Amino acid sequence: MSRHNSVDLDSPDRPFDNIINFRDVGRSINQFCRKETEHQMGTRKRRAEIAKSESEQEISESDLTTAPVPANPDEHLLQVPGSERALISLTGKGFERALLSKLDWYTYLKAISLVTTGYRSDAVRLICQTAMVPRGLIGLAQDTLESSKAEVRAVFDILAKEDSYPTLVHCTQGKDRTGLVVLMMLLLAGDAVPTPAIVDDYSRSELELVPELEERMKEIRAIGLGEDYTRCPAGFVTETTEYLEKFGGVCGYLEKIGVGVEQQESIRRKFLA
Repeated sequence: MSRHNSVDLDSPDRPFDNIINFRDVGRSINQFCRKETEHQMGTRKRRAEIAKSESEQEISESDLTTAPVPANPDEHLLQVPGSERALISLTGKGFERALLSKLDWYTYLKAISLVTTGYRSDAVRLICQTAMVPRGLIGLAQDTLESSKAEVRAVFDILAKEDSYPTLVHCTQGKDRTGLVVLMMLLLAGDAVPTPAIVDDYSRSELELVPELEERMKEIRAIGLGEDYTRCPAGFVTETTEYLEKFGGVCGYLEKIGVGVEQQESIRRKFLA
C-alpha cells in the first residue's frame, strides 16, 4: 500500500493547525453515510466559533471534557482549563503481565536479568520482538480486551456519564487504543452505523499520521517493532468485531466487565443524538 497525505491543511474540515489525526467521529460517520444531522450542523457552528484561535488556544476555549487513553507516563500533559482529565492506560499492568506470559522461561529470565542490570531498553526490545511482533496490532487489540477489562470499564464508565460530553479520547497516535475504544462505541450504535463506515473512520488515521511517519518509525524501531505498527491493518475492524462475538458482541463484553445495560444505552443515545 502506497502512502500519501490526503489531509488538506487549508480545509475547513481541519479543526486545528498543529494537531494531526484529530477528528469528530460523529461527523466522520455522518459524512460517510451522507447524512445531514443536527450533530453535523452543530459541529460546523462550533468550528466557526473557534476558527479565530490558534491550535492550543482553540483547545482551551472549546471546553472539552477529556477522557484520554495515554500511551505512557512521559507524554506531555496539556492542562486545559475547564476540563476534567482521566488518565486511563489500556496497556497498563494487566497488559504488561499478559505480554510477559507469552515469553518462554529463557526469554523471561533474560528480560529480568537485563532490567536488574540496568539494560531496561534492551529488555523492552526483547519483549516487544518476542511477544508483540508475532501478535500484530490486531492480536494486541484482542489481548487488550482480555487483559485490560478494568481499564476498558473505566473508559466506558466515563462515557456513560451525561456530563462527560464532549469527550476527547486519545493515545500516542490515536489509532490503536483510541481506535479500539471508538470501534466499541460505534458498535454500540448497532445498525445505525454500518461496518464500512467504521472501517472508513478507522483507516483515516493511517493517512493523517503520515506527517510524523519518520519520527514514529524511529521510536518504533528503537523498541524492536516494524513499520506495520505505523499502519491501520485492513482487518482490524472486522476481526476485532468477530473476536467480541465470543463474549456475545460488544454489548455482552461490556456487560461482562461491569458496564451495565443502562450505561450502554446512555452511550448509545448520546452517540445517536
